[in-house]
Amino acid sequence: MKLHEYAAFDALGLADLVHRGEVTPTELARTAAAAIEAADPALGAVVETYADRIESLDEATLGHGPFRGVPFLMKDVFGHEAGRRIEFGSRLCAGLVAAQDSIYTTLVKAAGVNVIGRSAAPEYSMAGTTEGALYGNTATPWRAGHSAGGSTGGGAAAVAAGLVPIAQGTDIAGSVRIPASFCGGVGLKPSRGRVSFAPMLDENGYGLAQNFVQTKSVRDTAAMLDGLAVPQPGDPFVIPRPAGTWADLARQPAPRPLRIGWSVAAHTGVTVDPEVAAAIERTARLLRDMGHQVEEDSPAYDGLAAMRAMCELWFFGFDQRLAGYGQRTGRVPGPDNLEPMIWQIHEHARTMTAAQFLAAMAMLNTARRQLGAVFARRDVWLTPTTARVAEPWGLYNLGRDDVPYEAYAEQILAPVAQHTLPHNIMGTPAISLPLFLHSSGLPIGVQLAAAPAQELVLLQLAGELEQALPWAGRTPPLHVAAVAGAR
Repeated sequence: MKLHEYAAFDALGLADLVHRGEVTPTELARTAAAAIEAADPALGAVVETYADRIESLDEATLGHGPFRGVPFLMKDVFGHEAGRRIEFGSRLCAGLVAAQDSIYTTLVKAAGVNVIGRSAAPEYSMAGTTEGALYGNTATPWRAGHSAGGSTGGGAAAVAAGLVPIAQGTDIAGSVRIPASFCGGVGLKPSRGRVSFAPMLDENGYGLAQNFVQTKSVRDTAAMLDGLAVPQPGDPFVIPRPAGTWADLARQPAPRPLRIGWSVAAHTGVTVDPEVAAAIERTARLLRDMGHQVEEDSPAYDGLAAMRAMCELWFFGFDQRLAGYGQRTGRVPGPDNLEPMIWQIHEHARTMTAAQFLAAMAMLNTARRQLGAVFARRDVWLTPTTARVAEPWGLYNLGRDDVPYEAYAEQILAPVAQHTLPHNIMGTPAISLPLFLHSSGLPIGVQLAAAPAQELVLLQLAGELEQALPWAGRTPPLHVAAVAGAR
């Protein structure tokens, strides 16, 4: 299989070739490795590949789910696979090996994917860009030297550039959706509790985070949701799911008329790029033409205050977490093995009190109630995914030493997470779709969100938009097909 042929398929497309005997999982793994060799030097998306899953793959070990044989990358954060390195993008954790599989690993393997390596992430996933001292910076396939977003920048760049058709993503403030926006892919953050964090955690980030995937098509997203949304014994709660499979039901049109509100409001003070705002208005008109009730609407809440409160939740006990990693690697956390911003966060965490933690919980409850009001009157909320398209490296990375901790939320998070964070606070499902291109040639992410447990509405609506404004034929400049030519 030639590289440009391989890179043209989504994950289910490649799996269908395996099912029909036109290609073997080993051939796909070798093609993926060749794609990484050809295109990744310009991207910096992949930090490790596994020879035993490529050249010496035992195909009998693969699961028999709908993605059988499809090359897959695990994120270097919460991609726990026993015996494999997991370094959290940090020099403190360099060489750290996972002791056991997470249920995510078990389920994603059962879906049939072949985990061939790890994708890049910023240190402890605490930035909306994937830049770091351990493995360097990750570029969007659309422009060298520009951010792939974060924290799943490696996975999103790898998918959008054709290295693999699907990769792990995690999302605590937009870390699936922001990279999807910057790289031109599909990024769903499922509802709170939809994908289990067993057995290591009950919830990640006190319910702010979800574990899922980066994809290039809505159908891949729906099919993998079937594979990963499997409640586990001891989960803190189980949320409703549809009577059928998401893969089947997502092919049906969304119910009409949906009550859709749209907004480009700058809740954290980050003005939306005029072309991004115009893309949201165009999407709103298209949805109205499809038969939905569409009106401008936005809940009133203090976005920066909520973002600061979220940070206090994230960082309470962070020093203890790093101390635990240090015990396992034989290192003491310090400025020599932590990014400057992370070291500041570590030092802040050492001084935090229970009163600060409880105040942050109360603040987020207030924000959740204010934000949730939008779904009392709307079925879907339409916003930009990111206020701006991908920007050059160096603007909001953890290596900056000129940003005090007090400005972390405003200067590091707000520029990218303004529109994504509300859905982590609410626990609501939200998806980023690459519906438009900016005049700069960079992709624009359009975000659709729905009430808790309503992923199906999003998937159906996303599928219709994918047909109306298809993106499958776009090839970014750093794509495998562009780099490798006819190879």
